[in-house]
Amino acid sequence: MIAHLKRRGYPVMAVANPLRGVQKDAAYVRSVVDTVSGPVVMVAHSYGGSVMTEAADGASNVKALVYVASVSPDVGESVAGLTTKFPGSALLTSIKTVPYALDGGGTAMEQYIYQEKFPEVFAADVDRDTAELMAVTQRPPTEAAQTENVTRAAWKTIPSWTMITTQDRGIPPDLQRFLAKRAGSTTVEIDASHAVAVSQPGPVADLIDTAARATVRETVAGGRVGR
Repeated sequence: MIAHLKRRGYPVMAVANPLRGVQKDAAYVRSVVDTVSGPVVMVAHSYGGSVMTEAADGASNVKALVYVASVSPDVGESVAGLTTKFPGSALLTSIKTVPYALDGGGTAMEQYIYQEKFPEVFAADVDRDTAELMAVTQRPPTEAAQTENVTRAAWKTIPSWTMITTQDRGIPPDLQRFLAKRAGSTTVEIDASHAVAVSQPGPVADLIDTAARATVRETVAGGRVGR
């Protein structure tokens, strides 16, 4: 997906989401966004939608939000709460929870998808070898990341685009549709798994390009829209 965007002339930053909790993650992502001098199209996948929803609120340089197989919570909502709103998520029976040490002492819990279940649950349309590598290299979120509520909802003031993945076994497609409609988001549906950015990067890049063209007026060589 990054390669597709760069070929179209876009500057791209892939920010590493800490996955420690909505507020901590959003503060970090916002600190990165604040360093960008030009207009920003923010893109989020899965739990990252909660982080983007929180982080983008009030950021004057953020012109569009793109939710990809993602959640777009309202104030007071969490990923865990939303995921049970509609049936169809296989994550609830596929999570391995393990303790990790906190810096100040004590422990908290983080969550992995069982490696043997990862291809089917997360990446059913990705070739098996790649999906198995993804299973091994997955970065675990904390339980707090899943249960912590958002306190801001950037989609209320920033236009959004949503890619709904109709074969998603992580975030049910009906939940994605509900959230997109509530946010007044421009939506596209694609026959893909939760790992759509890996299995079908071109259409994901197309949606980001559409959002940029609709909200960012500057152009670069060849008529492409960019910063």
